[in-house]
Amino acid sequence: MIKPIRATTAVARVLAAFLEDPAADRYGLDLMRDSGYPSGTLYPILMRLERAGWIEARWETLDPVAAGRPARKYYRLTSDGAVAARAELAELNRQLTRGLGLPEPQTT
Repeated sequence: MIKPIRATTAVARVLAAFLEDPAADRYGLDLMRDSGYPSGTLYPILMRLERAGWIEARWETLDPVAAGRPARKYYRLTSDGAVAARAELAELNRQLTRGLGLPEPQTT
């Protein structure tokens, strides 16, 4: 079960990055590029999302010497997290649309 989180603009941008390919494993540098946030902003968001059950994390199994780089920690949306992320971003979009006096998007 996932817990609700406060969806700030930063959280929304990270969720949007995950939703580009919800089934993909993502690592920190990849998410920093897509969200535009530095590690000091991104990693606390990832920790909050993981504690709330929106994402899950795992370390890759690799020999750092053979690979020539350290192991990466990969993050992925949980199935419930993907549903919650879509709903949260849709709600933020509705709020922004209303706040700007624009017509609300039609759902089909």
